[in-house]
Amino acid sequence: MLKVNFYLKADKVNKSGLSPIFAKVSFHNKSTTMSTGKMMTRERWQATTNLRNTLRLENEKVIRNALEIFKLDVERRVNDILKFGSQVSLDSLKAEIQGKSIPNKKAAGIIGIIEKHNVHFKKKTDAGDRAPASLQKYQRAQTLLGTFLLKHYQAAEMDVSEIDDAFVFSLESFLRYDSEFKGIIGIRNNSVVKYMRMFKTACRHAVRMGSIVKNPFEVYDGKLKVTDSVFLSQHELDVINLKIFDIERLQRVKDIFLFSCYTGYAPVDATSLNETNIIKDGSDSLWIIAKRAKTDIRANVPLLPPALKIIEKYRGKQPGLLPSISNQKMNAYLKEIGDVCGIQKKLTWYVARHTFATTVTLGNGVRIENVSAMMGHTNIKQTQHYAKVMDESVMVDMDRLKERYK
Repeated sequence: MLKVNFYLKADKVNKSGLSPIFAKVSFHNKSTTMSTGKMMTRERWQATTNLRNTLRLENEKVIRNALEIFKLDVERRVNDILKFGSQVSLDSLKAEIQGKSIPNKKAAGIIGIIEKHNVHFKKKTDAGDRAPASLQKYQRAQTLLGTFLLKHYQAAEMDVSEIDDAFVFSLESFLRYDSEFKGIIGIRNNSVVKYMRMFKTACRHAVRMGSIVKNPFEVYDGKLKVTDSVFLSQHELDVINLKIFDIERLQRVKDIFLFSCYTGYAPVDATSLNETNIIKDGSDSLWIIAKRAKTDIRANVPLLPPALKIIEKYRGKQPGLLPSISNQKMNAYLKEIGDVCGIQKKLTWYVARHTFATTVTLGNGVRIENVSAMMGHTNIKQTQHYAKVMDESVMVDMDRLKERYK
């Protein structure tokens, strides 16, 4: 909270018996003092109760008006700083009001800003608040930005103050059509939008930390394209469930995949669960109580019998509820599982979450609001993207309708 209090510096008196009036400016437990340029005698300052009484002398009225203007000027300048989300430096504010020059801060480079954000994000990852996969994406974003600077500006760094709208949209175009990764040219729309949002997030962090005043990526407003969610039908889920693999690694990955299908937890969340995450409620029903690593949002899910069966299978064989295996290996093994089971769809961990949202929950009459809560979504629109009503469910409802019209 900003406070501006005026006081008379009575220990300093000129030949006319006048003492200077100073202002004490306080903000968030910090304060500074500065001269207002106005003077009064100690006797009149005390007689008017620091100029708060009704004034009769014209010169005292002028001084009080000047002090009010001074206070309004301080408030305006602070509000302007806060408007941009920057931190208020009382030393800089004092120098600005008094017309003094202050040393310029070292220019803030965009690569340096992304790097500082990623260092901060790694701390969150190490603490378990964010997923390692998210950190990898931010690091990949930094690499892409560096490549863009070298190709278009022949520079390894660029000051944020030089980034304009043309830079932002040239970067988007580069990502979309010219970037290269593992022999593939160009990035699809949704990935481009996510990378651009990462740059915006990193710069927003820099604004909060006082490194920059304005976020140059606020101009970007790209939209994600809603794509059809791939999920397994009940028949496909049963095929995988009934398949027994002689190869232990495939059996482990199959079990983790099915656990995700029956709980909606992504592998990074599923494999980090332990016994403390299993809670029994007042009616003796078992729940998984945990937060999603990606969003740090709590996603509580009742434990279905197929998921409980998988937990019992691995109980006591490792520190967590389920075996741990790297994401890269799991994706390769999932493809192998899909081929063996004759599943035409490409099996991914997104497919597991989509299957939970559709086949396991919505397809069995669970309300979308409850599905949204179990999946850890911040709003129901996210769930509507995942939740596609299956053809079987449509036909069941339509058959009932046909009976009414007969």
